[in-house]
Amino acid sequence: MAITTSNVLDVFNKDVFTTKGFYAGKVTDCEIDLARFKIRALVVQSSSESIFGKITGGKRGVIIPYTLVQAIGDIVIIKHVESPEVPQETEQPVEA
Repeated sequence: MAITTSNVLDVFNKDVFTTKGFYAGKVTDCEIDLARFKIRALVVQSSSESIFGKITGGKRGVIIPYTLVQAIGDIVIIKHVESPEVPQETEQPVEA
């Protein structure tokens, strides 16, 4: 069985897309499990137009567990995450 290694710095600043083609952001940091020498999670900086920007309401960073990563090449591909449905509040007339 072949063993492949890669420099963890190669992951930084890569664009992140979901398996359905939605833009998620750019990799800005990663969390490493030093006991196992494996990446535990990626920190993705999301923009307001990205899928995570819409889900989190504009929060800047999102931590993606490495189990969601499908592939790393020129870009990072992660499993698609559905945004939760947020019920819209309807205004009810105020009784005087």
